[in-house]
Amino acid sequence: MMFDRIRLRNFKPYADTDLRLRDGVTVIHGLNGSGKSSLLEACFFALYGSKALDGTLADVVTNGAEEAEVELWFTHDGRSYHIRRELKRYGEQIQTTTCTLESDDDELHRDGATDVRAFVSDLLRMDADAFVNCAYVRQGEVNKLINATPTERQDMIDDLLQLGRLEEYRERAGDARLGVEDVLSKKRGALEDVESQVEAKEAKGLHDRLNGLQSDLNDLDAKVDNYEQQREKAETTRDDAQQILDEYEERREELASLESDIDELEATIREDEAERERLGDRVADERDRIEELESTLAERLSNTDVAAADAETLDARRADLDDREDDLRDDLRDARSQVNALTNQSENLAQKAEEVDERANELRERADRLDNEADEAAETLAERERKRETLTDERAEKRSLFEDAPVDVGEATAYRDSVQSDIEEARTEIRETAADLRAARSSVEDAEELLAEGNCPECGQPVEDSPHVDTLDEDREHVSELEANLATANERKASLEDDLDTAETLVEAENRLSQIADTVDLLDDGIDEKQAEAEEKRERATELCEEADEREAEAEEHRETAEQKRSEATETRETVEELEADLDRIQTARDRLDAVESTREAIDDAEETVERLTEKRVDIADRNDERREFLASKRERRDELREAVDEERVENARDRLDNAEDYIERVTDALADLHERRDDLTNRIGAVENELDELETLRERRDDLAARVDELEALHRETEELEAMYGDLRAELRRANVESLERMLNETFELVYGNDAYSHIELDGEYHLTVYQKDGEPLDPEQLSGGERALFNLSLRCAIYRLLAEGIDGAAPTPPLILDEPTVFLDSGHVSRLADLVAEMRGFGVRQILIVSHDDELVGAADDLVRVEKNPTSNRSTVDRIDDPSLAAVEAELNADD
Repeated sequence: MMFDRIRLRNFKPYADTDLRLRDGVTVIHGLNGSGKSSLLEACFFALYGSKALDGTLADVVTNGAEEAEVELWFTHDGRSYHIRRELKRYGEQIQTTTCTLESDDDELHRDGATDVRAFVSDLLRMDADAFVNCAYVRQGEVNKLINATPTERQDMIDDLLQLGRLEEYRERAGDARLGVEDVLSKKRGALEDVESQVEAKEAKGLHDRLNGLQSDLNDLDAKVDNYEQQREKAETTRDDAQQILDEYEERREELASLESDIDELEATIREDEAERERLGDRVADERDRIEELESTLAERLSNTDVAAADAETLDARRADLDDREDDLRDDLRDARSQVNALTNQSENLAQKAEEVDERANELRERADRLDNEADEAAETLAERERKRETLTDERAEKRSLFEDAPVDVGEATAYRDSVQSDIEEARTEIRETAADLRAARSSVEDAEELLAEGNCPECGQPVEDSPHVDTLDEDREHVSELEANLATANERKASLEDDLDTAETLVEAENRLSQIADTVDLLDDGIDEKQAEAEEKRERATELCEEADEREAEAEEHRETAEQKRSEATETRETVEELEADLDRIQTARDRLDAVESTREAIDDAEETVERLTEKRVDIADRNDERREFLASKRERRDELREAVDEERVENARDRLDNAEDYIERVTDALADLHERRDDLTNRIGAVENELDELETLRERRDDLAARVDELEALHRETEELEAMYGDLRAELRRANVESLERMLNETFELVYGNDAYSHIELDGEYHLTVYQKDGEPLDPEQLSGGERALFNLSLRCAIYRLLAEGIDGAAPTPPLILDEPTVFLDSGHVSRLADLVAEMRGFGVRQILIVSHDDELVGAADDLVRVEKNPTSNRSTVDRIDDPSLAAVEAELNADD
């Protein structure tokens, strides 16, 4: 597997970065805190998403940004892939909005963070944790494996070599074996329980019990049939006797009904006769009341202005009163309407006067506000004039910087660019001169060593025999000349850097002059605007005050008119009161007419009552005559029924009924007992039959359980064999891997350590590590020095990587080897050993090695150099590929010398 390209947008310190990666050794170089590690974290995050983070998604989005994007292109097993992840902020939450994976043949597409992570884990045969343990040595975790316990180390390495799968399979087989044992134990217990139940039921003799019970049931059914026939005969006798008694009872009921009807008719006749006498008394009372009403009518008629109490006379008088009332009500309605109109006019005028006063007050308040706003505008105008004067002074100050400057205003940026170009040329000259100087010094040093030994510095022959002995002086002069040239170039560089500071100052002044010009133009426009605004507000305030005076005069006119309307309304109310008094007199006359009419109507009602009561007395007399005839027929029927009753036949029927009912009761009790005994026998027979069915079911279940137990016993043997097979296979593979890993670890550690203090490293089957000294003394890796432990751990990680690469036959090539700040615990001597380890891994066929480091010594080991820098102002990082890493190494050395 190889990373081809990583593109970032708003990821940690990167605003917009696109970096292509190639095979070989790529060193990502830069100062601490510049953002080097974030590039590799982005690759790791692209593969595994949130599982690759120590924190949350909010940690990867650039501060102040609303969204972020990461894209990774990589090649694996000859096929290209592209992963794209987008993050977006929703309130205080960061969520993944897009996560896709596609291949170069357009046949593969995965969508969703979970689906993409699962695909990558299957493709690489490792999840995020395994990726870190195998290929990604993260910053600060160089000692992770050496500090781990043997058990933790065993789990890590077994998972990488897929041995964890075998342990998982063995555990599954063990779980299956235990599960089969549980089921087998339950089935054996169930079989024993069923067999004991079968034996118990077979010992009961169920078939003999069933035959005896069925014989008893047949005898009992015969007795029940006989008793039921006798009960039917007794029921017939009972029904005949009951019919005779029912006929007798019907005649008795009719006779009692006739006696009741006769008594009721006699009572009704007596009550109606009494009612007839009471009606006669009421007729006499009503005639007395008529005489009193006629006297009252004459008295009430005298209080009116009519001569008679007949309806026509009263109606005519009412008509006159109605006409008079209509005229008065018309006048009253007009008067009341006039009162309302005058009152409303008065109130409206008064209200209008108040509204006009309020409007005048509002106008005066608006005028006051406008005066205040005019004062504020005048203050703002004065402030702007002061600010314009300040900016004018500053502009003169900035222009004075160009009086003795090598350029005029507007030429500062071009001048700065020219100085920067000259500085780059000076730096190039310094690098070239320094390289020539190192070569010349090396030549002189070699020559001086030969001279010290008595040999010629050019041909190596003895000095006395060499024709070129004078060349050394020329080389020394050349060194002196190069030193002088290098000093001159450094002085020129320093002078140009001073010029660059001057240019930067001029550029800042030029930019500030542009800003001042824009600001002064805005202030000029604002001054004119505020001056016009103040004058306009003061003029408007004067106009509002004049309008307020006019409104106050208008309000006073409205109040005077309102008072006049109130006076007219008071006069009209007096006319209304006079009209209402006339209407009251008309109502009194109408009430007196109503009293006369009601008295006359009462007399008519009394006369009608006398006539009605008289007719009712005649009706009562006629009804009583009819009742007396009906009473005579009832008495005749009563006498006939008394003669038709045979008391002896009725008494005989009662005796037969009592005997039949007594026999039926006794037979019913006997039958109930027989039915109960038959039900008991039936239930007992059913119970025996059920037990026989249960016995047959138990026999079938016994056979099924026996067959199931045989099957489970065979399955248990198979799971035991499978569990043992997986355990043996895992142990054998681990033994082989431990031997290979121990060999590779010793080879790698010998290369990077390179001294005679230690003889070899031993790795046992439980992944416990021991370092042996030359004298055979064993040491725990933790007893090594800090730098030795770091090299030891790097050796172990590289050995694991080699073992994993050799253990996979091309189906899943290993990912790039990633080292993030591996020199943290190393001194300069150990750093050179690390460079040797990197070269060794290239020799083992590792296609791509990515190293993040701020150490300049690793730059020389790079095929590709990527420099990371952070802008201190924007706090944003940028990347720059260096085409010639060797030149970068020289520059780093020169900077170190300076």
